[in-house]
Amino acid sequence: MFSRDILHQLGLMCLFFLCLAVLLSACLPTPTSTLPTISPTPEVIFETPTSTFVWFPPTPTFTPYPLPTAPDPTPDQRPGIGEVIFVDDFSDPDTWILESTESGSVAFGKNELTIAIQDAKAYLYSIRNEPYLDNFYTEITASPTLCEDKDEFGMLLRVTPNLDFYRFSLSCDGYVRLDRLSGGQASSPQPWLQSGAYPPGAPNVIRLGVWANGNELRFFINDQYQFAIQDPLIPGGLLGVFARSTGGHPLTINFSDLAVYEIAP
Repeated sequence: MFSRDILHQLGLMCLFFLCLAVLLSACLPTPTSTLPTISPTPEVIFETPTSTFVWFPPTPTFTPYPLPTAPDPTPDQRPGIGEVIFVDDFSDPDTWILESTESGSVAFGKNELTIAIQDAKAYLYSIRNEPYLDNFYTEITASPTLCEDKDEFGMLLRVTPNLDFYRFSLSCDGYVRLDRLSGGQASSPQPWLQSGAYPPGAPNVIRLGVWANGNELRFFINDQYQFAIQDPLIPGGLLGVFARSTGGHPLTINFSDLAVYEIAP
């Protein structure tokens, strides 16, 4: 075992070396850090909206709207329609001019008059032999069963013995017009006008109407007003129907349910 003197000496030596280490560390220079300097994260700044930008516009104070005034009704385009003059159910072939040619035929069927044209460009018509009419309102149903493109059909109005007349014409592609034949001169007081009152093509069922009073004639399809003219050249005459093929294909139109009414003065 170590003697007390030897242990005492060892303790003094350890204390000496510890003090020496402290003194040496104090004399060494301070080390410089080699870590990179980190720049601070820039601050994100949200711009304040300008005073003219409104994120939530205020709801305006509710102001009751005035109640709408009912508009004036559409003026009656067919004024003064009175008593029935006659109704024709197409059961009497003696009341119409019928014919048969190489181009086609005008013939009676079951309560209808049929104009049938073969595959040629042709024009056929039929005139009712009575009564003579000046002021009147009339309606007739036209039912094309074979009809294409610019094929035409419709009514003849105020037909005179000299074959002056107005011709109310519908085309199979949805257009309407009015022709006039007077003194051997043909004209169109109303050129082709797109109708929209009936679907183009065939088969179809179309109700034609004409209001005639003095110099004024007004025209209707399926109760929809189409146009009017002022014309003094043909003051009165008979009624008729017609069809015209414009291409090399068959054309068949059936006419039925003719009614004629008085026009009250």
